[in-house]
Amino acid sequence: MKRKIYGELLKWKQEDAGKTALLIDGARRVGKSYIVEEFARKEYKNYILVDFNRVNKEVTELFNNYLNDLDTFFLYLSSFYNVKLYERETLVIFDEVQLFPRARAAIKYLVADGRYDYIETGSLMSIKKNVRDIVIPSEERHIKMYPLDFEEFLWALSNETLMDFVRICFKDKKPLGQVLHRKAMDYFRQYLIVGGMPQAVKAYVNTHDFDKVDRIKRDILELYRADIVKHAEGYEMKVEQIFENIPAQLQKHDRKFRLSSLKKEARFREYEDAMFWLYDAMIVNNCYNSTAPNVGLRLNMDRMTLKCYMADTGLLISHAFDENGIVSEEIYKKLLFDKLEVNKGMIIENITAQMLTAAGHKLYFYSNSSREDAASRMEIDFLIAKSKISSRHNISPIEVKSGKNYTLSSLKKFMEKYKEQLDIAYVLHTGDLKADQGIIYLPLYMTPLL
Repeated sequence: MKRKIYGELLKWKQEDAGKTALLIDGARRVGKSYIVEEFARKEYKNYILVDFNRVNKEVTELFNNYLNDLDTFFLYLSSFYNVKLYERETLVIFDEVQLFPRARAAIKYLVADGRYDYIETGSLMSIKKNVRDIVIPSEERHIKMYPLDFEEFLWALSNETLMDFVRICFKDKKPLGQVLHRKAMDYFRQYLIVGGMPQAVKAYVNTHDFDKVDRIKRDILELYRADIVKHAEGYEMKVEQIFENIPAQLQKHDRKFRLSSLKKEARFREYEDAMFWLYDAMIVNNCYNSTAPNVGLRLNMDRMTLKCYMADTGLLISHAFDENGIVSEEIYKKLLFDKLEVNKGMIIENITAQMLTAAGHKLYFYSNSSREDAASRMEIDFLIAKSKISSRHNISPIEVKSGKNYTLSSLKKFMEKYKEQLDIAYVLHTGDLKADQGIIYLPLYMTPLL
């Protein structure tokens, strides 16, 4: 499948020319190994793939014994994998490098040597266990890989043109028109329920069988559960509790994650490591309350008030509707035709969080539940900063609406109270693009363009 990250790999190869190693961080089954091997095949004379999930002890011993003698190190590596090495034309891939931190530490010396290029892939790159006793190399460039975004999903379905037209309409602030908007929303609903995990998308493209797609997503969820038990040492029960509770928490009106639902009188500090583990594993996207819409949303962040979204909305659907062990074809069809009688708000808000994250935004929302001052009481789903900061008008509030009938009382109060700080206000909805009373209404599929 065509992935945008391929362009980033190409740019790194051309611009850095061996001066850095590239570390690709992403959730399990997001397609890291596949895209790196594809890149190696197309852009290098040859490559070596060192998979630390299956590596032989003789290979790991090379990192302990021969980093001071790299000629011997490469001689053994070449012989073991039966691959001839060519200076500046060979890529060495360290797959699942978090399982052997010593290899990550060795990047400093391998990059300084300059003979070959290096890409590392992994997950859980920041947890203490995976960085203990090593110096993280400054020669490492770090990029994140996410599930397929909406445009990549369209590419997988052999549609190379729709998003280009959507982009033009967004730039000109013009609606697509009834026919093309309906077509774009049909595609968007497919993306919503299939999600962006490559295996699930591939099964959908090949079969259009929702049962098969759902089975793949359930396998991925089980893999995540197994990873929690295996790798969240010391707090696996808390991680598991949070993970299993995500759909129920998102089903609430304000979507905030309340630890009291896990344990009476639970304290954030008890669960902080568990929350970070899921975020670091890129299984979830955390969205924090920013108490004032100023430049530097992080400066006003209340880290104890957060929403916890699933990183892939297709996985959320399989996670949420699992009473019979598998989401029935009927549920998928109702979602596809917008006929499911459930709170679709959580699904639409989750896909918005997913798309904003993939577009490079850190996630923030605004919440003020004042009992004394009704004018200050409001909830805004997301806040984003504009790319070029000026002296004022830097923050855009975003409200997400899943139905056709809705009110905007919080957004209007917010716009009035913070008019000096705010840039464009957006409503993401199921309708076409329009502007009204200082608010731009965007169809949901335009979210990646913000």
